[in-house]
Amino acid sequence: MKKISSGKVREIYEVDNDKLMLVVSDRISAFDVILPTPVEDKGKILNRISEFWFDFVKDVIPNHIITTNFEEFPEEFQKEEFRDRSMLVKKLKMIPVECVVRGYITGSGWKSYQENGKVCSIQLPEGLKESEKLPEPIFTPTTKAAEGHDMPISFEETCELIGKDLAEKLKAKTIEIYEKCAEYAKTKGIIIADTKFEFGLDENGELVLGDEVLTPDSSRFWPASDYEIRKITKKF
Repeated sequence: MKKISSGKVREIYEVDNDKLMLVVSDRISAFDVILPTPVEDKGKILNRISEFWFDFVKDVIPNHIITTNFEEFPEEFQKEEFRDRSMLVKKLKMIPVECVVRGYITGSGWKSYQENGKVCSIQLPEGLKESEKLPEPIFTPTTKAAEGHDMPISFEETCELIGKDLAEKLKAKTIEIYEKCAEYAKTKGIIIADTKFEFGLDENGELVLGDEVLTPDSSRFWPASDYEIRKITKKF
């Protein structure tokens, strides 16, 4: 099969004009650098985490999964090396925006807030402390860089890039998904401080959730038992 992409963690193969195979490797990527030593079975865990969350939010938005059933994969992928770490998915027209949502002020958002009181041009209340919960989740999109770091963009710039209607829909769905998942995670003793989603359009022009969902590669998780405002909490 034709490999069309080899990312920091994922391999993407073209099955036909409508379908792709996503294979999650055991590679570790930190700050856009691939570390030399993989972690055995990490890819399987990431794949199962995404599968759980895709299913959890399917009432909010459709997703790209056709099947994660090994026996239903194309023959070329019915090999043990692909079991539990692969998904057969619909091919989408991916939207060139990383949909970042923040429920807490930390990381690069905290740095920006310290400089000018804003995150991605969103004015936030005065006096927030590091790692404090925001009054409501905020949508802070970034560009989708083929190489190097993604760059923050304002909502207005997002509208210019993809159109106002689509930008409004991305913002609404991003926050809705985050709120549902963050509420569930709390019942398990986990705070989802921030995360990012990727969306695409299907053959009918409908918005579809793709890529990965709420893995440690795309999200910041904190144990609720250790959470304190004005303290950098340890991450899972």
